[in-house]
Amino acid sequence: MRRVSASIASALLLATVLIGCSSGSSTSSSTSTSAASRTIEILVTNDDGYSADGIDAVVEGLRALPGVHVTVVAPATNQSGKGSAVSGGMLSATDGTTKSGFNAKAVAGTPADTIIWAIDQKGISFTPDLVVSGINAGANMGPAVELSGTVGAARAAVQRGIPALAASQGPLTAPFDFPAGVTQVINWFEANRAAIAAGTMQHATVSNLNIPSCPAGAVRSQKDEPLAPTTDGYTSIPDCASTVTDPANDIAAYLVGFAPLSQVSAKPAA
Repeated sequence: MRRVSASIASALLLATVLIGCSSGSSTSSSTSTSAASRTIEILVTNDDGYSADGIDAVVEGLRALPGVHVTVVAPATNQSGKGSAVSGGMLSATDGTTKSGFNAKAVAGTPADTIIWAIDQKGISFTPDLVVSGINAGANMGPAVELSGTVGAARAAVQRGIPALAASQGPLTAPFDFPAGVTQVINWFEANRAAIAAGTMQHATVSNLNIPSCPAGAVRSQKDEPLAPTTDGYTSIPDCASTVTDPANDIAAYLVGFAPLSQVSAKPAA
């Protein structure tokens, strides 16, 4: 009789443990599912101005994704080369639309000012989950990132604890293959969607993505690379048919058809 009672007690204990484990797994799964399924708020800005082709292309690409809500806050005029400059004081913005007719706020100021107006001065009523700056007309690699307003806006975002992607399309002058750029931005977003949704995406640095416009062939893939120490080769035409697999830095990777992804410090170089 004692053996039977002991067996029943053991069975009851095992059932309790299993129920507890099942309950814990369900909660974890539910939390994960909830984070993955919630709408992600993306703020899109740039340095070419709200009516530029590059921002229009990426806005249309992002807002076509499920579970994404896009807000556009960009400079009222072309602000290329402004780096991380800010105007100071209270900023103003007017209503506008992208080339495809999507609503935008046009800020009278620099690329970094767009983030200040949106976040610090409460131009928008929420904190975005992600800032996408671009797609810039012209690559931003190596030492040139310090002059880039595209990077400057993204830097302003990460300084405020918001993950940010700066996206640029090479070469330095038209024509620009913005559809290829949009594809790479979306690839990056989907690879990081779960972390963005969960609020665990890193925001210590700016993710700086440069996409070549290939005269022939197609962009090979994204490749993590350090910033080049010089601008050597910056203006050369990328060879997307290259078979080089181990470039030394972002410019070298771009020149052989990769879309280099580099991490840029949150603050400009002194």
